[in-house]
Amino acid sequence: MLHTIESINSVINDFIWGVPAMICIIGVGLYLSIRTRFLQIRKFGYAIQTTIGRMFRKKEASDGALTPFQAVCTALAATVGTGNIAGVAGAIAIGGPGAVFWMWISAILGMCTKFFEVTLAVHFRERNAEGDLVGGPMYYIKNGLGKNWRWLAYLFAGFGVLTVFGTGNATQVNTITTAIDSALLNYHVISTDTVPVMNWIIGIAITFLVGLILLGGVKRIGQVTERLVPFMAVLYIVLALGVVVFHFQNIPAVFASIFEGAFHPSAVTGGVIGSFFLSMKKGVSRGIFSNEAGLGTGSIAHACADTRKPVKQGLFGIFEVFADTIVICTLTALVILCSGVSVPYGEAAGAELTIAGFTATYGNWVSVFTAVAMCCFAFSTILGWGLYGARCIEFLFDAKVIKPFMVAYSLVAILGATVELGLLWSIAETFNGLMAIPNLIAVFLLSGTVVKMTKEYFAGEGKDS
Repeated sequence: MLHTIESINSVINDFIWGVPAMICIIGVGLYLSIRTRFLQIRKFGYAIQTTIGRMFRKKEASDGALTPFQAVCTALAATVGTGNIAGVAGAIAIGGPGAVFWMWISAILGMCTKFFEVTLAVHFRERNAEGDLVGGPMYYIKNGLGKNWRWLAYLFAGFGVLTVFGTGNATQVNTITTAIDSALLNYHVISTDTVPVMNWIIGIAITFLVGLILLGGVKRIGQVTERLVPFMAVLYIVLALGVVVFHFQNIPAVFASIFEGAFHPSAVTGGVIGSFFLSMKKGVSRGIFSNEAGLGTGSIAHACADTRKPVKQGLFGIFEVFADTIVICTLTALVILCSGVSVPYGEAAGAELTIAGFTATYGNWVSVFTAVAMCCFAFSTILGWGLYGARCIEFLFDAKVIKPFMVAYSLVAILGATVELGLLWSIAETFNGLMAIPNLIAVFLLSGTVVKMTKEYFAGEGKDS
């Protein structure tokens, strides 16, 4: 029975994260980019100036809402995760250095897709029975497309609930336990015999912390993520930049391998990886998996922002994909490729390859800092996806189910810390990809609304070019 489930899920997963689905996601991104005359490039400077400028303004959000900065931090909390460390390493190992180039292409188009998602989420949001601002794909489908499309909204929310326990929680906790165990074993603080006990302790501690934060509501989630996300991002960026600086002489050769490998992988990998399509597939799929552009999930957090200008909040979508993929994922790639560590081309690889890049530069002591960074990345993902799951289950049922959901979601951390998660991870990844289908349909059908709002916004700002 288990083997049958694995086989069925494998076929669905290969399709969802395969070429047809990627063509749909990239195709919609290209269509939206053309409709806005590549807004993400034309207005990139304005978007960065507007978003970063607003980040440092001290502002209290109204009841049931987040400040724009808290909203983007909550969205980044969910997107900047272990995929930025392990996912990029896997893409390079299977697709070669050229996968990084295709990851950039998916990010450039993804900036526009996420801009549309965030703008729609803020425009079509509503207040729930508790007075909180709620929005996201299920709401812009319901309020933007009308009653005949409500089934699509329920489909998205259903996939969302099925995804959060695996992708958002259990697999992230498993990453935390692995990182902590590795660091403690490395310094002989614990033995292999005591690892199971340590994992139970970690699982219980995470359950308590996650429950404490999530049950505090959207305000508390925003307060934690606005502190945790900048800390973890700066810590990782500083460590990664250090590796690049130490090996600066390798930078020209690395970028040459990325561009050459994008079109001629065998020339860079010594013939181990010869497929141009494999390089493209791995780069695009990992880029999408990391920044979630096309999945619609990040817009759920942005819908909570205390703002009256949907387009202005939409600019945070551009910033979010840029920060996640162009900055953090690229730095991970440079850590691996600049450090000179041996890349097992054609074989599966994960976080251990990225960590090898750090330790080859700094020594074994840096494993403590990489463990801290991985724990922060994973924990922040748990919080972000907790909010997504709460909004999805509330849409399906009622606001009364939110607290029981939060309790159940928190308890899953113990499961994630203590059991093998191979099949659970694969199933969750499938449902995660399935969320893209109803979202992309809605974004495509509602694209005219965003185009109109965008023109009006820039005409009013006097910034259009």
